[in-house]
Amino acid sequence: MGVLAPELIHELGWSAADYADVVFWFQIGFAIGFPFMGRFVDAVGTRMGYALAVVVWSVAAGLGGAASSVAAMKLTRFVFGFSQSANMPAGNKTVAEWFSPNERALAIGVFKGGSNIGAMLVPLVIPWLYAGCGWRMSFVAVAATGFVWVALWLRLYHTPGAGAARPVSPGHVPWSALLARRETWAYMNFKFMTDAVWFWYLAMLPLFLSQRFGLQLSDFGAPLVIVYALGYAGSVGGGWISSRWISRGWDLTRARKTSMFIFCAMTVPVMLVTQFSSMWACVCLIGLAHAAHQGLASNLFAIVSDVFPKQAVASVIGLGGFAAQVGAALMTLASAWVLRKQGNMLMLFFVAGSVYVVAFFVFHLLVPKLKTVELPITPINPPRLPS
Repeated sequence: MGVLAPELIHELGWSAADYADVVFWFQIGFAIGFPFMGRFVDAVGTRMGYALAVVVWSVAAGLGGAASSVAAMKLTRFVFGFSQSANMPAGNKTVAEWFSPNERALAIGVFKGGSNIGAMLVPLVIPWLYAGCGWRMSFVAVAATGFVWVALWLRLYHTPGAGAARPVSPGHVPWSALLARRETWAYMNFKFMTDAVWFWYLAMLPLFLSQRFGLQLSDFGAPLVIVYALGYAGSVGGGWISSRWISRGWDLTRARKTSMFIFCAMTVPVMLVTQFSSMWACVCLIGLAHAAHQGLASNLFAIVSDVFPKQAVASVIGLGGFAAQVGAALMTLASAWVLRKQGNMLMLFFVAGSVYVVAFFVFHLLVPKLKTVELPITPINPPRLPS
């Protein structure tokens, strides 16, 4: 939607504030949806939960093409954000069901890397769709891909049987039991601190490049493709390195935490971004920070599958997603305050370059050793979608 923002504002007669309100309601839906959609996926199972979530968010995305008022677009974007929040809980639960610990981080890295590929394709595909069929049909065309995915998912994905890495027996863990564990809070705090910076990058990078180097909309292509390509490399590479160390005999704690510390340390140089006069040097430093974040996330998501029973994986990921959105909102407010007071991003990049290492040591203090936790599991018999 961000790529089409200028056209939406022009064709619908919106103000910039109207557009910001629409984005705000998407973010609210996304934040609220995380814990509930995580719980939903754990309750009904990965196959059904993922499919239903994608159907709902595809319908909401398509209906956005029919919206003419700000209120209507707010509603569709709220539903879109709420249902789309199932993606990470369901995707990580899928990995937990099918992959063993020495494969898990790499599988998550490949799965998460898809979002970086999508981010690279959006500025190429959406303008082409808009030029050919207008913004309304662009919404519909993008929504249609969701239904294609659901058809393939239902045809190809089945719940693992007894021979799988982690055989599935439907059930869920009460939120009270999850919130009583320090491992849950350690994960939530890590997401709260680091995803705040990640979402800040996504929101502020174009503004930074525009203000610092005078880039226009048509100039963003190459810098953003470089940043997201590095992010994809970090996502896959981060998953590969810890999986490699586990397969070579490292214990889980050593492999995961060594990987995580390396990637947290790789974010430190980004605090120097404002000191460079070369745009490409800045792009490379920010790209390095993107790669580091994605490599860290591949291992952090894998830890949830390592530590919690599979019946709780989506719920814990959902709680972490909610904490991440709270952190992102606070970082956005802090950015506005700093920009009004200082007129530059020096302090913000200093925070971005220091918060990851702090978050790592907080996590290490709370969870010095990674081990499976015992939690009460309530068995359920979820309804089944046809094979």
